[in-house]
Amino acid sequence: MQNMIWTYINAFIVGGVICAAGQILIDKTKLTSARILVLFVTTGVILSALGVYQKIVDIGGAGATIPLSGFGYTLTRGVFRDVESLGILGAFTGGLKATAAGITAAILFGYIISVAAVPKAKR
Repeated sequence: MQNMIWTYINAFIVGGVICAAGQILIDKTKLTSARILVLFVTTGVILSALGVYQKIVDIGGAGATIPLSGFGYTLTRGVFRDVESLGILGAFTGGLKATAAGITAAILFGYIISVAAVPKAKR
């Protein structure tokens, strides 16, 4: 029970730090939301390739894998895994295989919301 509580606390802290970094970027820079999104995914890829993000995942669990940087981490893991088994072809297929469920869910739920929501004109 004690160990499970620390797992939740670590996930909350790590995820909170990642989200706080994003909020600071929104508040203190002129970066658009799209650029911040790309920055987080790219940072996840780079840190994963360097072996750093795995240590963050080991500490923070879902707090590190759910934010956008975790998407970059998942892409990189998939590429590395498929490169080992398929060679250079794995560099093209691994990321898509590893993230297919998440991409599919995003498309499906985005479509459902777009059908269900009534858009309002911005003023």
